[in-house]
Amino acid sequence: MKMTRLRLVFSTLQVVVSIFLLVSCCPASLAAGEFDPYTVLGVGKSATQAEVKKVYKKLAREWHPDKNKSPGAEDMFIKITKSYELLSNEAKRANYDRYGETAGNQGYAQQQRQQFQQFHDSFYFDESFFHFQFNKGSRDFADTKYMLHFSQYMNDIVPDSFKRPYLIKITSDWCFSCIHIEPVWKEVVQELEALGVGIGVVDVGYERRLANHLGAHRTPSILGLINGKVTFFHYAVVREHLRQFVENLLPARLVEKVTDQNYMQFLNSWHEENKPHVLLFDQVPVVPLLYMLTAFANKDYVRFGYVDQGLVETEALLQQYKINTYAPTLLLFKESTDKPADIIQARGMKKQIIDEFVSNNKFLLVPRLVNQKLFEELCPVKQFHRRRKYCVLLVTSGEDSFTNGNEEFLSFAASNTKEIFRFAYVYQKQQQALCDVLLKDKESVPSQVLILERRNTAGKVSYKAVPGGWNGSEEEKFQLQEQLELLQKDPAFLTSVAVLPELNNEFASMFLLQWIYAAYDYVSQIADDLLHNNWREMMPLLSLIFSALFILFGTVVIQAFSDSSDEKQTKPKTKEGPQNNSENGSPNANTSSRAPKKSFVEVTELTDITYTSNLVRLRPGHMNVVLVLTDAAKNALLSKFAKEVYSFTGSLTLHFSFLNLDKHKEWMESLLEFAQDAVQIDSDEDDSQHKADYTGYVLALNGHKKYLCLFKPVYTGEDLHMDSSRASSSSRDEAATRKKTASSSLQIHHKLDRLGLWMERLLEGTLPRYYIPSWPGLDKITTSK
Repeated sequence: MKMTRLRLVFSTLQVVVSIFLLVSCCPASLAAGEFDPYTVLGVGKSATQAEVKKVYKKLAREWHPDKNKSPGAEDMFIKITKSYELLSNEAKRANYDRYGETAGNQGYAQQQRQQFQQFHDSFYFDESFFHFQFNKGSRDFADTKYMLHFSQYMNDIVPDSFKRPYLIKITSDWCFSCIHIEPVWKEVVQELEALGVGIGVVDVGYERRLANHLGAHRTPSILGLINGKVTFFHYAVVREHLRQFVENLLPARLVEKVTDQNYMQFLNSWHEENKPHVLLFDQVPVVPLLYMLTAFANKDYVRFGYVDQGLVETEALLQQYKINTYAPTLLLFKESTDKPADIIQARGMKKQIIDEFVSNNKFLLVPRLVNQKLFEELCPVKQFHRRRKYCVLLVTSGEDSFTNGNEEFLSFAASNTKEIFRFAYVYQKQQQALCDVLLKDKESVPSQVLILERRNTAGKVSYKAVPGGWNGSEEEKFQLQEQLELLQKDPAFLTSVAVLPELNNEFASMFLLQWIYAAYDYVSQIADDLLHNNWREMMPLLSLIFSALFILFGTVVIQAFSDSSDEKQTKPKTKEGPQNNSENGSPNANTSSRAPKKSFVEVTELTDITYTSNLVRLRPGHMNVVLVLTDAAKNALLSKFAKEVYSFTGSLTLHFSFLNLDKHKEWMESLLEFAQDAVQIDSDEDDSQHKADYTGYVLALNGHKKYLCLFKPVYTGEDLHMDSSRASSSSRDEAATRKKTASSSLQIHHKLDRLGLWMERLLEGTLPRYYIPSWPGLDKITTSK
């Protein structure tokens, strides 16, 4: 009886609340009735878009205020315009036909409907008394943006896992433990996603099929996906463990540690691997995770190495390439190992910067065609007349007699930097089928240059062989240059047509080595899983092992030994090697890959190596504050400069450098010649009998917008008067000598007295700016006298 009364009370309460919410929605419906776009335009609800547009043009010409001078013409024209905007949009029109909503009240009515729907879904009464939705309302971060479906996982996530690892969380609406790991999960996702790690969430209640496919039978669970292989996370859910888990997913031989002993071997391997090589110089002892993720994403194109600047074994390498130890530096090498092809240096390496740096240097200057994929990327199919890509191909051999011709072909390609030409070469013995098609009439020529253009994806190309073969002489270079110029004027220059076969994969012989590495990783994963109590996840593997053992003992051992019944009950023992890690519940404790926080100002010398990255290619919004000094005043000015700008080092957009006048005074003078206003200021205050002294000047350089702000030394002279008064009792000669020495040292010390105030005005944007057309080069060094 009491239960019946309770049901009646809650049913009545539900009806009352529903009526209240419906009444609250009535003002929106009444407001919608005041404006009917169909009535304004005079069309029916079945009118097509063409009919609505035709009526609108007619009424707009009739009621336009410039043509219709009646008092209500302007209001009518506004109503006609609003009606057409509503009915011409299919979504708005369907919303109006269903709910009677216009743009003005649509948001309010939709909000009311959502509130009513949430009430209806979250608060109702049935035989089980109350139904609460526990975890569904808290899904505001991962469960909406990163939700995965089975088809999306199979078609998008698995192929993408060959370029970047994925971190996937298994959750459900009624998972009480999921709430405890949610703060850590949010923090880790924000950090790792910015580095390039893929994120996914699987709701077991909606995607049971995907959860079973992944082998996840409990919530919460966290797993990693890389190269299509799933690995479960077994440790405590903390930030350090998850980060170490992602690092362990990556292959162990991804980035090579480079020192003075093996750097030449590393750089010279470009010929065998047919890839550019990148060296990262940094002060941390472990390879940064961002660099490892970049190496994994570009492992098919670029070889990556890492140099720890804190080791004694790398000092010669740092001196050879003049590496600045205050900021991470990336050097990219192609065919030449003496000088890098590209350099980038920045205090905070970002993913976008590294990705752009690598993508612009994915290929060698003259790569060797070793497979069909590389050929299709270097020589794409012609799409439009203005997007033609021609492939200049050298058919040669790897023997010593062809070395000179190959090097001359490389030098010719280096002098032709037009984007429409791609230079490459093939070895005739490795790509015999391709050479037979292209050189069917040139069998007697040992080395040959061909110009070809791909016409379609089926292998059809237009090509022409450069007559005379190729030995690298100046006459042959001139003839090839002439052929390329004729091709640009007349695309019909390529007269021969052929269908090329698919190129041989010259690296297929390395498949056995790759299979061994993959098998080693797979066995390591199995050993790691056996150390944990995930028996449901390991059930398919255990079933396979026991089936194999049963067949073995049942067919072989029993027939050979009649007393082998005891061996049938033996089970495989788990390995005890990495047991220490599982007992602690954590991976290696030394997981930090960040450099220690410095309590001093990082001041980089502006040289010809750091000039491009610290000024010319400085990111938008960043500025480089440069102190101008000499060798004599270097220590005093740097110490004072560090004290004045230390309070401004918290800004990520400011970089600090110094310029040595003894080396680059010509650059300083040429820079001030560009900035005419700054030159005028200097010329007014300098005596005509003395040369300008730029020691103590500070330049704020904006590399992107090409302007500078100038700080000139201001000397107060207070300490000088104090010293002069104290020295009044001395002799004249001694006082004059002391005064001259004190004046020299104090002037250097006080040149930067008011630099702090100038820095505040710089950040406020109130300093005058001197714009220049282009940055002068820093390659000239002033001759020391």
